[in-house]
Amino acid sequence: MKKEKKESKKIKRKLLDKYRLVILNENTFEERLSFKLNRLNVFVFGSLLSIFLITLTYLLIAFTPLREYIPGYSSTALKKKAMFLNYTADSLQQKVDYNQRYYESIKKVLEGEANEVDFNKDSIIKAVKLEASEVDLKPIAEDSLLREKVDKEDKYNLFESATSSTNFVLFPPVSGGTISESYNAKEKHYAVDIVVAKDTPIKATADGVVIFSEWTANTGYVIIIEHSYGLISVYKHNASLTKVQGDLVKSGEVIATAGNTGELSTGPHLHFELWNDGYPINPTTFIDFK
Repeated sequence: MKKEKKESKKIKRKLLDKYRLVILNENTFEERLSFKLNRLNVFVFGSLLSIFLITLTYLLIAFTPLREYIPGYSSTALKKKAMFLNYTADSLQQKVDYNQRYYESIKKVLEGEANEVDFNKDSIIKAVKLEASEVDLKPIAEDSLLREKVDKEDKYNLFESATSSTNFVLFPPVSGGTISESYNAKEKHYAVDIVVAKDTPIKATADGVVIFSEWTANTGYVIIIEHSYGLISVYKHNASLTKVQGDLVKSGEVIATAGNTGELSTGPHLHFELWNDGYPINPTTFIDFK
């Protein structure tokens, strides 16, 4: 016991023994500065200085553009440019396909492969003169029911003219959410923000292929899916992504989980966009989010 007490006293004495740090002029040996120190003060000061330097380094890397100069961090401007070029290339590809079909049609006409049919417009259209008072413009019950049915089908069918034999239906990416901010083209908000609980499954709105699945500084984890007929769906501020670039996804398949990532996010929600041939469209026109 006595030895332990002596050792503890020695340790305490070593920690609390005072020392003087003196700074002298080398030529005249004149005392410039002097500090009273002990080992405990030096240890505490060194620890606090290390914590301060580590915290300062973390803040500089996490919240300033300096992180772009560190190997392994990609440039935000470069990612934006890459996304813009991707959208532009997709639009140009669509135009090239349209022009190619147009040139093929002209080629068939020049080579004489197209069939020519003459129509006598007089035999098809007959001029009939009717008075407005003779026409009953009131809709019948069957007509009203048909209009209601067609309106419901059109709401969920984005490409009815291009898909006469196949209905291209879009499904809600999340269920049970509340729209906090609607689509507003004037304010350049080309999306709907849907408030949901954190880690809520995010589902693909239609069949397609993942063309982008990465982290961005402003919008967090982002996944973009290219569908048929020039349609692209965008899902931002996710907590995590379950698909990578190049994956094929089915309609309703889980592609991410909802979160609150990115500098522009203010809470757990899904930022959902729809683009058709390079132009934004209102998702609520074709998807029922209730």
